Amino acid sequence: MKRMIASISAATAVALMTGAPAQAAPADPVKALKSQFVPGKGVKFADLTTMIEDGEGKPYLRRTGSFQFGRGGIVASDISSKSSGAADEGSTLSVSGRTIRVGTTSYSQGGTYRDQMPRGKSWYKDPDGMTGGVDGWFSQLVNVAEPATLASLLKGAKKTRTTYSGTTTFGRLAKVSPWFRATLPLRSSDKTVVTFKLTVDRNRLPQRLTTSFPVTGIFDSTGWEGKTISVETRFTGWGAKVSIKAPPANKVTTKLEDRDGV
Repeated sequence: MKRMIASISAATAVALMTGAPAQAAPADPVKALKSQFVPGKGVKFADLTTMIEDGEGKPYLRRTGSFQFGRGGIVASDISSKSSGAADEGSTLSVSGRTIRVGTTSYSQGGTYRDQMPRGKSWYKDPDGMTGGVDGWFSQLVNVAEPATLASLLKGAKKTRTTYSGTTTFGRLAKVSPWFRATLPLRSSDKTVVTFKLTVDRNRLPQRLTTSFPVTGIFDSTGWEGKTISVETRFTGWGAKVSIKAPPANKVTTKLEDRDGV
C-alpha cells in the first residue's frame, strides 16, 4: 500500500510539473504592447511638462488622456491639457484645451482655438490634425504605445531589469512614428537629441516615460535658447475599456474666425 501511495504521489507531481503552464507575460516589451491591441480596450496616461532654464525647473503643462486600441494599434485618442503656471499668462498655453482624435481627424476646443470659434460651435475639425494642438508641442512627443516607436527606443538602449535609457533624435522619431509626425509637423532641426528613460511594469508594459530635449529643436529662436523641456508620462489601466467618439456634429466647425470675430 505504501508503495502504491508513493507511486501515485510521484505521478501526480510529474503531472503538475508537465501540465499546461501559466500564462506568462511576454518578456519583450514590444510583444507585450502588441498583446494589448484589442478593439475597445486601451490605456490612460498623465503628462507633466517641466521647463528647465539655468538648472531650475518649473512645472509648465499638465495633460491627461487615453488611447483607444484596435487590432493594429492606436485608433483614437482623447487628451486634455492645462497650464501649470510657468506658461506666459495670456498665451494659448495658459488656456485649457482638449483634442479628440479619431483616425487622423482631430477635433480641438479651447487653447489656441478658444477665440476663433463661430457662434454655436465649440470644436474645430481638421482631417489631418495634430494630436494635441499647440500644447502637444510642449508635451510628450514620444509615444511608446506605438510598436515601431517602442522598438526604436529599445534598440541600443541601456537596460536594467525594468528600465531602458538612451537617446534618440527628432529625425529617427519622424521616420518611425506617425504620432510624432502629427504632433510636431514643423520643427527646427531633425538632429535634435531626445534623452529618454522608460520603466516597464511586471507585464513588460510601459509604466513611466521621461524625455527631455532643447526647445530650440522646435523653435529656431534666440528667445528659447538655453531652455529644455522635460516630460514625465505615467501609464495606468492597460487593458481597460476605452471608447472615444467624435463630438456631436452640430458643435463642430471646419472654419475659424479671426480674433476680432470678423
